[in-house]
Amino acid sequence: MSIILRNLTKSFGDSVVVDDVSLDIEDGEFVVLLGPSGCGKTTTLRMIAGLEQATSGDILIDGVRVNDLPPQKRDVAMVFQSYALYPHMTVAENIAYPLRVRKTAAAEMQEQVKQTAAMLQIEPLLGRRPRELSGGERQRVALARAIVRHPKAFLMDEPLSNLDAKLRLQMRGELKRLQQELRTTTVYVTHDQAEAMTLGHRVAVMNRGKLQQFDTPLEIYNRPANRFVAEFVGSPGMNFIDGEVDRQSHRFQSSGLALRATEVDATIGGAVTLGIRPEHIGISTEPHDDWLSGSVYVTELLGSETLIIVELGKQKIVARAAGDFRAESGNRVWLDFRLPNVCWFDRETGKRL
Repeated sequence: MSIILRNLTKSFGDSVVVDDVSLDIEDGEFVVLLGPSGCGKTTTLRMIAGLEQATSGDILIDGVRVNDLPPQKRDVAMVFQSYALYPHMTVAENIAYPLRVRKTAAAEMQEQVKQTAAMLQIEPLLGRRPRELSGGERQRVALARAIVRHPKAFLMDEPLSNLDAKLRLQMRGELKRLQQELRTTTVYVTHDQAEAMTLGHRVAVMNRGKLQQFDTPLEIYNRPANRFVAEFVGSPGMNFIDGEVDRQSHRFQSSGLALRATEVDATIGGAVTLGIRPEHIGISTEPHDDWLSGSVYVTELLGSETLIIVELGKQKIVARAAGDFRAESGNRVWLDFRLPNVCWFDRETGKRL
């Protein structure tokens, strides 16, 4: 089932929370709406579900405009952050509820509940009540309740945010496996860029109600449309250095940093921002004539890798090195900016050049 948003806008009084958003979500696709709190991603999801009325624009499900249809007639299943389970019902009764509303025959309902519980490995929990379950178990029950009705699409609003880090990682893998198995169109809201990168076929990055970029996770990571996307996606974030490119020599210069003319794209000139991710900076404690020299501000040992914050002129640059890299604060180090991986941004608009 495809979902198409055309110039979708939502206002609350004078406040525009979703601003002219257009998306084409293909049948069977897992699309993630990613952005900081208040960017409009949950409101967009609620408009698709029919829980919020769009101020303007169109929502098409399988080619049919559904703006005026109530939620129950859109054939989508929503999974909430808060699980939204009925506390007085058993797990089996919670899962079966959507089928009971549809007046499904008892034998068929029991069989579908059993099959769905087996898929999510919660068969031993069917006789319990929500208060007897852990957070991860409750989330599995909420997913089972959405899956059992075989909707045209799943709409998920930060379903893993209440779980601890280890369980969130496990459930992330389960969600991906389930979506690949069911091939049901899924729209997933999160502010966690790691979730977006690992789950989504494509990611829609939003900020202040506007769509910033809609593309595959790797394209967004390697070729961000603007500085906001570059900064928001990636941990640690991209390094940014403001400077000038001389249009004749094509040499980039900033405080404590200069790049040779041959290393700067010939089409770029004037006031720009250089962006480079920590893993695209080589770092060495041995002198290199053609590398940039700086001093270690602080190191962060993370086991599998080491993050080194380097003072380069008036800038602080984060470089990513192997876990066994060692340097103390104040040590001199040499940095190699891998120019094919550099992004250039317009200083005024923030757009990637």
